[in-house]
Amino acid sequence: MNILKIGTLSIIVAAFVPLCAVAEDMPGRHPAYLHAITDLQTAKWMLEHRPGNAAVSADEDVAITRIDQAINEVKHAAASDEKNLNFRPPVDANLDGKGRLHRAEELLRKVHQDVAQEEDNPLTVGMRDRAVVHIDAAIRATHAAIGDAANGL
Repeated sequence: MNILKIGTLSIIVAAFVPLCAVAEDMPGRHPAYLHAITDLQTAKWMLEHRPGNAAVSADEDVAITRIDQAINEVKHAAASDEKNLNFRPPVDANLDGKGRLHRAEELLRKVHQDVAQEEDNPLTVGMRDRAVVHIDAAIRATHAAIGDAANGL
């Protein structure tokens, strides 16, 4: 009898464990905010830790500034959406094997897709829209840095 109870309890626990991981991101309807913060922080790290010359570094500095602004807006939107800002989902692993600038640009494009989703909370629409503007500016600056690096500037 005890073995049956333990087996049943194990099945119930196993069924609910995956739901616990999702529950961190459940409040509100925009679950991509927390994932976007993680990806933005990773893209920023990639830009900050890449050696380069002055032209590339200037573009990287612009991208980093815009990423910081986007992180701030997304954090505010996530907080307004009652997200747990201490929850850190994993970074997108489906990145190609190119250099850090390319990987950062790829992450930023993914973040744009994540953040630009429909928002049903009127309190966060403005924050989401400002975050998208910053993300798009970071993408342009990162793309310019890639061009500068390719041209040897």
